[in-house]
Amino acid sequence: MRILFITAHNYIPQRYDGAVQAVNQLCHGLRTKGHQVSVLAALMPERALAFGLKVRVKMRMNAKLAGCKIARSTSSGYPVWYAWFPWETVEYVVRKERPDLVVVTVTQPVRMALAARKTNTPILMLLQDVDFKQHGGAFEDLGQVPCVANSNFTATKYRNAFGVSPDVIYPFIDTARYKTDTSRTNITFVNPHPEKGCDIAIEIARQCPEIPFSFVESWPLSTDSRSELFARIKGIPNITFKANQTEMRKVYRNCKVLLVPSIWEEAYGRVVIEAQVSGIPVVASTRGGLPEAVGPGGVLLDPIQPISDWRAAVLKLWRDDGYYSTLSAAARAHVTTPELSFDYQIDAFEDVMRRAASPTGFETRAHHRGMNPSPVVHR
Repeated sequence: MRILFITAHNYIPQRYDGAVQAVNQLCHGLRTKGHQVSVLAALMPERALAFGLKVRVKMRMNAKLAGCKIARSTSSGYPVWYAWFPWETVEYVVRKERPDLVVVTVTQPVRMALAARKTNTPILMLLQDVDFKQHGGAFEDLGQVPCVANSNFTATKYRNAFGVSPDVIYPFIDTARYKTDTSRTNITFVNPHPEKGCDIAIEIARQCPEIPFSFVESWPLSTDSRSELFARIKGIPNITFKANQTEMRKVYRNCKVLLVPSIWEEAYGRVVIEAQVSGIPVVASTRGGLPEAVGPGGVLLDPIQPISDWRAAVLKLWRDDGYYSTLSAAARAHVTTPELSFDYQIDAFEDVMRRAASPTGFETRAHHRGMNPSPVVHR
């Protein structure tokens, strides 16, 4: 099949967050199964400057030739189209790539899906977060659209809010890309943003001066946000900041405990599995899908609990070797469940996309669940 992924999110090499990595690894997994994949994403001028300038030159050239400000790159190993306003270029890219299925991912997914519907190409929604404010339109306008959710938590949120019935496939993680021996010399906190519990992480580090903490950028920090973070951690010598990493195995190589104190509703928690594959236990919040991701391989706390509770959980894992070994073994065992196997995930996604590309396939499933599906029209 020919599959086009579309998003108003930024993409590799300008962004390497969990949503992007999931799509990138899914694309590579589908290519190994003989499918042709491509991506349409938004260009971000302030990241990967040399790449951004190159793409902008291509955009200007294409605007003269085709009347469309868009550029194509194959640096990711498959075609990726970049545009300032990708929803305005969906029809152009569909004409060029001729997909059998359009898969809509995060950031203004409704806006992107409605643009794709104008092409009469079947669509599949890949639900990777529960931030409904970022839909770019009313999800109800899509009707009974086929969906894949990245957790049971995400599926339940969409089912309750919009009446859809997503298939659940956990985030596409090629765990071989993350597995490593670790020196267990620090506690790692990925994505130092307020929504990710940065205040909690900073205070834990402040109260545990004997433990090295590594704060690793994920969502791109603006100049102001970076300056503010640096000012806050300047007086805490046991915190080290690392800029955005393209190779997370290097991060986990020194990690003993992963800290995930999110205060917002995480759809799942990809970094949890990335760490657990190397036997790294997690201290995480109870928000959203994090309990589903952590399973028995870590400790869960409510983000409103006193910092003393978080500090105690971190110190117990840091100091108690027997306790650490037990949770480390549980973390390794957790990631061996079939649903977290990359091969299983790719096979499951193949099944869903074939049904989504076939009006009969989705219609049969929808009626079986008592739904009233909207028609899907082939080109």
